[in-house]
Amino acid sequence: MSQLSMHHRHQVQTMLAACPLVPVITIQHPDHAVPLGRALVAGGIRILEVTLRTEHGLGAIRQLRKALPDVWVGAGTVTQVDQYREAEAAGAQFVITPGVTEQLLAYGLNAQAPLLPGISTISEMMMGYVMGYREFKLFPAEIAGGVKALQAFSGPFSDVTFCPTGGIRRETAKDYLALDNVVAVGGTWLTPKDWIEAGDWGDITDLVAGSLKDIA
Repeated sequence: MSQLSMHHRHQVQTMLAACPLVPVITIQHPDHAVPLGRALVAGGIRILEVTLRTEHGLGAIRQLRKALPDVWVGAGTVTQVDQYREAEAAGAQFVITPGVTEQLLAYGLNAQAPLLPGISTISEMMMGYVMGYREFKLFPAEIAGGVKALQAFSGPFSDVTFCPTGGIRRETAKDYLALDNVVAVGGTWLTPKDWIEAGDWGDITDLVAGSLKDIA
């Protein structure tokens, strides 16, 4: 069986180490991508996960890569290999999935953009583990057991680290980041839909800055 290269692992580790908070970004209008990205970065964010939940996701990745070349920009909610390829073509520097399939894990081994696979159970994690993956996204974190589940995972798999996402709030992010096997957390609280639609970019910057201060 093919194994994940150390180069890919190093890329994912470097990306996750860039910032403990990963905003989950869903673009409803193409004009929002760059000002939202700038607002998040102004608050201290260094990683932008642009989901492919809307038709504007790939275009937003292209825009953000050009506008913010010093920030990690990647694709989230990737569920098929074809989407993975499209994200790479758009310039995504990493790919995050909500779950795993054998096809996605296999493609990620030699992909241009490194993969952070999403899992919700030990069994799913072990599918990636045997292929060399050691960094995973726990999703949906709160429903999948949250902090207690991650503590339990660390017993048999002490060499695995996580970026939990799903149901995490500003008030609970610190609880996750206190765990030895959590390097970053993802959240939608950093990108309030109403604020984006209203163009309240300054408020988003303040929210990000305050959230980072909370976990310092």
